[in-house]
Amino acid sequence: MLACDQFYAQLGKEGFHFYTGVPDSLLKHFCAYVMDHAGASAHLIAANEGNAIALATGHTLATNRAAVVYLQNSGLGNLINPLTSLADPEVYSIPMLLLIGWRGEPGRPDEPQHVKQGRINNDLLDVLEIPWEILPGEAEVANETLARLAATMRERSGPVALVVRKGSFEEYPLQSTQVQDGLNLSREAAIEQVIHALGPDDIVVSTTGKPSREVFEIRKAQADDGRTRDFLTVGSMGHSSQIALGIALAKPDRRVVMIDGDGALIMHMGGLGITGERQPKNLYHVVLNNGAHESVGGQPTVGFHLDIPAIARACGYPAAERVRSAGDLARALPVFLEQPGPALLEIQVALGSRAELGRPDRSPRENKEAFMRFIRES
Repeated sequence: MLACDQFYAQLGKEGFHFYTGVPDSLLKHFCAYVMDHAGASAHLIAANEGNAIALATGHTLATNRAAVVYLQNSGLGNLINPLTSLADPEVYSIPMLLLIGWRGEPGRPDEPQHVKQGRINNDLLDVLEIPWEILPGEAEVANETLARLAATMRERSGPVALVVRKGSFEEYPLQSTQVQDGLNLSREAAIEQVIHALGPDDIVVSTTGKPSREVFEIRKAQADDGRTRDFLTVGSMGHSSQIALGIALAKPDRRVVMIDGDGALIMHMGGLGITGERQPKNLYHVVLNNGAHESVGGQPTVGFHLDIPAIARACGYPAAERVRSAGDLARALPVFLEQPGPALLEIQVALGSRAELGRPDRSPRENKEAFMRFIRES
């Protein structure tokens, strides 16, 4: 395994001094080191991976220095347009190093949403004509690989990629966590309050990561096995709100509750404007804001720096408010769920989750089929 401080120092020797991207669980120790040591002027967590390519491009245009863009390979889809129409040597020719966490690597067990992306990961880089290598786990060989890729990057004046296997970096605990004072309500407890306030015919869509895992755990504990009425989005970060909008528009007589997260909301915030324009009176948007990408390491989002209810109202939501405690949530939920939508409720929650938090025991396809059957038969 590689020591985070030594790899960071080696990147500096190769001329990389600016970092941007979207946090990844396989890169969490290195990302934590960057968060603690790069400084605000040299590190920026982007809203999404495509934005990170644009930030890296702006840095290079201003400084003539290449940047590092880090991401999970599930985010490659967000990169394709700016890689091919902005950074490519046939367009603006912007050098940069992509540091890609290889989820779903063939031969390694992983969650279902990562299996295909892992299988096609390196083929996709080939199709994009991006030179790539797998990051070795031994320091001297890793340094040689990095030097070789950096030379290729400079020669072609375009992106190159280091593909990072699970367990490549030694453990480094994030020091600079973002704590919001006065938040004692856990995300799971907030979700449980929301679910208990719903009726038997209400439809739930939950975002990727720990929120969907917590919805699953809460439903599993219910005697009526309410798991059949939830769409648990296991991938496609940031798109769950538009899945919910599609359902709400097709089923205007059913209440649709979207359980979102701050990182997911920020990643594709334009969906708020589309929802606001269409005015679905049956859509209720719950945003659980802990100010962090908790599912992949706890790196901060800008969630606590935003007035999410004001943004929603500006996008056309007739009603939007914020709560910060279990008592306030209990008082707000009846009003929130009975008023005409689209309505948004931001629930600011504490960072953290149970260590023994489970995962769905049904495949995504089984979840889809049970969910569709619930919509059809109820």
